[in-house]
Amino acid sequence: MSNERLLLSEKYKAFLKHDAPVEFLEGTTAAGKTTVGLFKFMLKVAESPKKLHIIAAKDTGTAEKNIINKDLGIIDDFGILTEYNGNGTKDDKIPHILFHTSGGDKVIYVLGYGDKKKWQKALGGQYGCLYIDEINTADIEFVRESAMRCDYLMGTLNPDDPNLPVYKEYINCSRPLPEWEEETPKEILEELREEPKPGWVHWFFSFTHNLGLSKEKLENIIRNTPKGTKIWKNKIQGLRGKATGLIFPNFDRKKHVVSKAHAKQFIRNQNDRHQTEWFVHFSAGLDTSYSQKSPDTISMSFIGITNRGNCYVLDEKVYNNADLGTPLAPTDTVHNFIDFLDRNRNEWGFARDTFIDSADQATITEFLKYKRLNGSVYNFNDAWKKEQIIDRIINQLNWFADAGAKPCFHIVDTCSNYIRELEVYSWLEDKDNTPEDRNDHMVNSVQYAWLPYEVKIGTGRRAS
Repeated sequence: MSNERLLLSEKYKAFLKHDAPVEFLEGTTAAGKTTVGLFKFMLKVAESPKKLHIIAAKDTGTAEKNIINKDLGIIDDFGILTEYNGNGTKDDKIPHILFHTSGGDKVIYVLGYGDKKKWQKALGGQYGCLYIDEINTADIEFVRESAMRCDYLMGTLNPDDPNLPVYKEYINCSRPLPEWEEETPKEILEELREEPKPGWVHWFFSFTHNLGLSKEKLENIIRNTPKGTKIWKNKIQGLRGKATGLIFPNFDRKKHVVSKAHAKQFIRNQNDRHQTEWFVHFSAGLDTSYSQKSPDTISMSFIGITNRGNCYVLDEKVYNNADLGTPLAPTDTVHNFIDFLDRNRNEWGFARDTFIDSADQATITEFLKYKRLNGSVYNFNDAWKKEQIIDRIINQLNWFADAGAKPCFHIVDTCSNYIRELEVYSWLEDKDNTPEDRNDHMVNSVQYAWLPYEVKIGTGRRAS
């Protein structure tokens, strides 16, 4: 056994000592998640009263390379206590590890979740411990089928597309322990918002927790990863987001997300003779859908544009009919949108002209009916859709860019739905130059708000 070479940070020591029914290990590449996770998994197997257990990877070859035979892998750590039968035995045809423990021999089946026919045959009965390598890439049916059959589940993952069902159904139901919550990136904490499952723990590990990673190796990893790309975000920063095909790859929370207090300084103060920048235009957008069977949403946005050409997304409100017990109708949307406009008028300023998805004439008709019967200070206009989606995207990419000075498009940090969409909205993989028809409802709403004023955005930057 060579576990004396396993250098442990305080956080990894806490991880090894903690007892939980389900644990997810997420973080950067080369953080040591697999190495330390496997060591704990084998200890859990040894403690389990059950004989049968499972290790799952994309395929058995991957399991052999990255789990069983690697340095500080199972064979390296547990030596003569383990026997790997890659082709099974005459009595048990499934590839497995025989683990000799003080409580008797344990059988750990090695499964590939990439081959549905094989794992369906292998799953049966109840198991003690289940380890799923890179659970974010696993067949969701395998995760569901295997998770319900085990007493203890450990899943490792590098951050990926947060829209994958494994996040909603499993990973986002876990929470970090209070003492380690501050070490979990805010972006990931915001994603861990599904109903928590009792005892499920989320662990975030980075380079700093891998005491066995040399400075030279870390520098080489960072040097060989292009900065600013999505792979940099996933592997180096440990943040979620699709690795390829992103529409707004230059959106960066650190550059473009601001606090409400920061945006408040641009509210016009006639008594402040030293104020040099203030909001001169306010606008609002509304994107609508009334489906109860899809994640389509009713998305409201409120923006402000300053005299120096900086655009700020100041507020959002999102409804999802699929989540509501009593679905919203167009008449409900009219009242909700007017309440939204009134609230923002009191907090930020008056947006007389508002812009509504022109594909939804039923809702626009309800707005016009409301104004005719009740009167309103707001104008409800069809969204300006003459500008093609690709040109809108080009505009925003430019506004997010530094352009020799600094970005001119910002989002207040309370607009979490819009921020999330900017981080996952992608091009279709099977159709060139076409955005996907999802993850875009707040994107559309915000575009409706700025389209009539786009020439006002970036003006100060262009002048410089």
